[in-house]
Amino acid sequence: MDWLYEARKRCGMRVLTFCVTGNHVHLVVVDADDGAIACAMQLVQGRTAQKYNERKSRCGAFWQDRYHATAVETDLHLRRCLCYVDLNMVRAGVVQHPRDWAFCGYQEIVGARQRKCIINRDALAELLGLRDTTELPGFYDECIREALCTASGSREALWTENVAVGSTRFVDDIQSGLQRTRSLWNMRRGEGDDTQGTCVLRDEQTPYGEPAYLAIFGGENAD
Repeated sequence: MDWLYEARKRCGMRVLTFCVTGNHVHLVVVDADDGAIACAMQLVQGRTAQKYNERKSRCGAFWQDRYHATAVETDLHLRRCLCYVDLNMVRAGVVQHPRDWAFCGYQEIVGARQRKCIINRDALAELLGLRDTTELPGFYDECIREALCTASGSREALWTENVAVGSTRFVDDIQSGLQRTRSLWNMRRGEGDDTQGTCVLRDEQTPYGEPAYLAIFGGENAD
């Protein structure tokens, strides 16, 4: 949590929500062309590993894999993704509501502004189509309430095993970008695992293998 806050300050990464669990981390961030995400992830991953190794008097790798990035369209899909991340520990059966898990974005979005804010509330309100941040707590709390009523309780590969999620046009744009920047790619467009018109771009290899989407996402999927 501390290093996420430092990454926000030092690298300018705009975090929309997050969830830190016992063995993995979810982040929803705003993409940028200035390398903010790559810088922030290098800082967070490196310093977390360093501090853990110091504490446990160990050496070696801390993270199992490079991290996987999925492009999400800023519409209904973004709202669904935000709720999915904040409900992580609800699905795990640890808590019944994200308000009961201290290490997720729900606390900052709906609660009072904290001294060390990780989430960029201005960016989040803008991307959700709100007039200002005063509308954010009530709007997001309602989104979470609806998600709790409709959630299946199981992991959704939609957000964790695809290269892009959104409308057909959005996914086609991502795919076209990959075709322009890399001659060898192994992607195909498909339908999402729901009935809401979701389109996805899948990597036909494995999301954690040698990814063709490094061409479009750059350093945030590198070691």
